[in-house]
Amino acid sequence: MMPALTRVQAYNSMNLLPIDKIQSDFALAIKTHHLVVQAETGSGKSTRLPLWAKANGKVLVVEPRRVACTALAEYVAQLDNTPLGEGVGYAIRFDAKFKSDTQVIFVTPGIALRWLSDNGLRDFKTIIIDEFHERRWDTDLLLALLKQKNQSNAQNHVQDNTQNHAQDKDSHRIVLTSATFNSQQLSDYLGGQRLISEGRSFPVSVEYLSGNVQAMPEQSHLDTKVRSAVEQALARQPGDILVFLPGRREIAACQSTLQTLTREYPALNIIALHAAETKHNQQQALTTSAAQTRKVVLATNIAETSLTIPGVTIVIDSGLERRTHQRGGRTVLSLQAISQASAEQRKGRAGRTQAGLCLRLYGEFAPLVATTPPELLREDLVEPMLAAASCGEVLGLLSLPSTLPAAALTRARDKLINMQAIDDDGAITEHGKVLSRLPLDTLFAHLITAMPTPVLRCAMVDVACALSQTHRLIQLPNTEGGHKILKQWQAHACDISTLISLMRSHTMPSELQVDSRALVEAKVMANTVRQQLALPAIKDTEPYTFYVSHLNALQQAIAAAMPELVFVRRQKRRQALGNGYSEVSVGRDSRFAEDAEAAIVLDQHIIPAKGTKQNLALATCMSPITLKQMCQWQLGDVSLKRTFIEKGKILVETKRTYAGREIERTQSPPNKALLPFALSELILRNKVFPKVAAQLHADLHAWAIYLNLEKRTDEVPEPGTYLANKLVSLGLETVDDIPLIDAGDLAFDGVPDWQRAAIDEQYPQHLALANLQLKMDYQLDKKTVIMERVAGLRKTDPKRWELPKWQGLKIRYKVASRVVDVR
Repeated sequence: MMPALTRVQAYNSMNLLPIDKIQSDFALAIKTHHLVVQAETGSGKSTRLPLWAKANGKVLVVEPRRVACTALAEYVAQLDNTPLGEGVGYAIRFDAKFKSDTQVIFVTPGIALRWLSDNGLRDFKTIIIDEFHERRWDTDLLLALLKQKNQSNAQNHVQDNTQNHAQDKDSHRIVLTSATFNSQQLSDYLGGQRLISEGRSFPVSVEYLSGNVQAMPEQSHLDTKVRSAVEQALARQPGDILVFLPGRREIAACQSTLQTLTREYPALNIIALHAAETKHNQQQALTTSAAQTRKVVLATNIAETSLTIPGVTIVIDSGLERRTHQRGGRTVLSLQAISQASAEQRKGRAGRTQAGLCLRLYGEFAPLVATTPPELLREDLVEPMLAAASCGEVLGLLSLPSTLPAAALTRARDKLINMQAIDDDGAITEHGKVLSRLPLDTLFAHLITAMPTPVLRCAMVDVACALSQTHRLIQLPNTEGGHKILKQWQAHACDISTLISLMRSHTMPSELQVDSRALVEAKVMANTVRQQLALPAIKDTEPYTFYVSHLNALQQAIAAAMPELVFVRRQKRRQALGNGYSEVSVGRDSRFAEDAEAAIVLDQHIIPAKGTKQNLALATCMSPITLKQMCQWQLGDVSLKRTFIEKGKILVETKRTYAGREIERTQSPPNKALLPFALSELILRNKVFPKVAAQLHADLHAWAIYLNLEKRTDEVPEPGTYLANKLVSLGLETVDDIPLIDAGDLAFDGVPDWQRAAIDEQYPQHLALANLQLKMDYQLDKKTVIMERVAGLRKTDPKRWELPKWQGLKIRYKVASRVVDVR
């Protein structure tokens, strides 16, 4: 919660904010132009512009993060002298405070996209997209959709001859704000006007704590490095300390290590600040420290922009962040060094109220990239493509600030078509509309809607919501005794069963470390989704004890909806499982048993592995299944292994393979689909219809010569393929049909009769010389014939005079590994 009174009083004492210098220019320009406002963090753009813009009508302010969204709404409401939810409100996932006549509403990008899909945001005159430099996929997409909508409205009015210079009632004035992006380039894209506001900051001295001037940011011993830097900061300069860390795990480790400093500094308050923190802790971080106390705020990128933390004079920068990127067609979340632009943003947080100090834990000349690439260029495009389709647009046809990779567009399109979420033209289907309304990843939304019964839908909702949290709900014990207790509690080592039990039960083994805040969010999400789908709330659902029949039904429904979620163990590398397209390894966060041979994998953690295009996928939510279940569900490919006759009956041995592993082998009479292939194999082995195989080989050989002589490009069929197709065309369905087939029916009619004798004479397939049997390979396009020895006692090579008169052909003789020219 934003400490509004403290900040209002501070600003009132300074009378003006830096952004106030452009108020009149803003008020004039917004009447006729879209705007790009470039202003440093802390200049007041996030709080002043919404109140200025409401003079033209209702304002929607899009903030990238939930914490900033609610905090800014409360602060701007107090600037507006109205209760929160009256003149100024907010809407984030599962929480909203506004009325139909609220003039300024702060929302997250997901809410803005949903409202755009619902009614085109027709209630708003101005759309402000704040902190656009972060280049999230949802803000990039929102901007492109708004631009397209405004252009379409303008074209419609030109056709109707009703266009005038006033803003159309169905169009929006777009305002983009940020501190670091190329404002001129973006202004050209938007076709708008650029306004620049100089910031107000004090000088910040920068020091690098790494002994190597080219050392990149790194994670090793990070908590120890942070503790040392905090000690230096406390001794050198008054004021609060802001530490930038990559994620919640590192924040927890540093918080634990820094607690020892409170013995020497009793008035030191160490506070964590990230999206999953409680409102109380967020309020502590955003409130001015009491007299005689100092705070150390351990924050993620959430503190880089949007939120101003009062009292900060020292920044400690780890130089790290967690960021998604593409590797080998997969979206990978990994620890990476920040960009130069982010480093400058972080440094600037130390100079808001007085001269500051920035301590960087990496080298002065570390080769950081200039800017962070946009998310649309780094991530899978399934979610953006479905969001665009829900707004009536095709993602690949939109004019976006960055050109999208063609391969990523194709992958996303194929996935959504397979889910039947979009049609071949990219338009959203009725099923796609259902998926887009659910506050979940498209994959989970698709699985939920694919469940055949309400009981299974409830189960899938609970699993999906548990897996959709930023942080894992549970941590497994790291002792053998702890795992033994888990097995006593739930004998079937299934992560799906564990998660559903967690979502529906109040009693869990203490060995399972449960993240209570994440669990509360998961239950709120699950109840919201259940309500959307007319399913009972969690409290009204019977405890899902997961008898085998229930689990089997859920597993079968998941496999039917998305077969690619089924993985089978590799035969030699037991830790790895494949599905024919990708491979996963069993993660430490899964209860998957060593003796299980296959699994449904609902969640993976993708990390970079060795090599430039390799990934290591760790399966973190696995539900074990048997090979027998896979066969019952008709997964994998069935192929003919061999055909044989036993006691006068034709039998086939078939094998079923999945992801390169044989999972079943059976012997049985051939069914209708396999019978033509089985019979063709017996024919080629001369077990039935004697002499047909020899004649067929001769006919196909002659046909190949004929095509070559005639310079035709027809393909020569394989003998087995030809026979199988011929048998199908003859109506073979059961073994009782075999006596109705005559050997003559199987002949290959290719070479015209009047040419056949000449071809056989001039280009024989086999030759018999004295004590030597030869097989011919005619390569007429290369003007070559290769003779290969197949039998005979003769030790000397054949002579040219013994052979047919092959005019213009080079003759070669192959015996063992030796190939010689015949002269």
